[in-house]
Amino acid sequence: MDQAQSILAMADLATPMSIRVAATLGLVEHAGASGATAETLAAKTGTDAAALERLLEHLVAAGVFEVDAERRYRATSLGAQMSDDAPEGVKPLLDIDCAGGRAELAFVDLLDTVTSGTPAYPKRYGRDFWADLDAHPELRRSFDAQMTWRFRTQVTQIAERFDWSRFPRVVDVGGGDGNVLAAILEAHPGVRGQVVDLAPTSGAAAERFAAAGLGDRAEAVTGSFFAALPAGADAYVLSDILHDWDDEHCRKILTRCREAARPDSTVVVIEPVRGEGADTGIDLFMLMCFGGKERSVDELSALAGECGLVLRRSQPVSQGRTALEFTT
Repeated sequence: MDQAQSILAMADLATPMSIRVAATLGLVEHAGASGATAETLAAKTGTDAAALERLLEHLVAAGVFEVDAERRYRATSLGAQMSDDAPEGVKPLLDIDCAGGRAELAFVDLLDTVTSGTPAYPKRYGRDFWADLDAHPELRRSFDAQMTWRFRTQVTQIAERFDWSRFPRVVDVGGGDGNVLAAILEAHPGVRGQVVDLAPTSGAAAERFAAAGLGDRAEAVTGSFFAALPAGADAYVLSDILHDWDDEHCRKILTRCREAARPDSTVVVIEPVRGEGADTGIDLFMLMCFGGKERSVDELSALAGECGLVLRRSQPVSQGRTALEFTT
């Protein structure tokens, strides 16, 4: 019986869904430090007061909210992690109106993924993840913000723990809003660079470079890593890119890098690798959402080898991420 209770607790959906709904409704922000009644919160969020009170009561039972004698609800220190300004920064991963939270809900169709071997995301939403971002600009903005958050402590480490000064010109392929490249250029004044990404993300990168005073050394290029890339750079960087894709698409991305590279250029792949930063949960998410996967150093090396690239060295470059250097 104890084992049955344990497995049921692990499989419980009431609590995780209650937390996600609370984050989506902004209950922490609406309640504030002084708290608010269920009726007040319902009026602020456009929800049914009776139903919302039952949600709040479960959140109290879970230790996420607390309630006082006047029936005012407020977040506990645990629940406060859901707020917009919490240092943990996890709200976009919980808010089901954001790209991260929306993607997580596709886990309800995991059986289809395990049966078919294909991503569940298109089954749930009618289009793949990337097409969904294109169709909903607000999702694209939340995804870009999520990527910036993911690298908030990583960019400085990536810039300082890796010798970028060897590469006078760097192309950050699929580099988002330019946070990684900006950190590299700030740490290495002799380096110039370009970010290649789709619009409107490339526009956000241009704004970042201008705001940081890097406009004379950094450029944002609107383009795809499935198409021709700026040629002749000293290094082509793929940071948290390959794990989003299956092997076939990875080969196309790596081949575009090799085609753009000079014989003495380097392709730098920065990834959480299996056993060193990538766990089984995120690996399953990559399959469910994108059809991607987390790979080991050997798997990445073999994949690159099929595209005419040879692994020269690898090293930890930030907490949970490894840099692999490939040459032609």
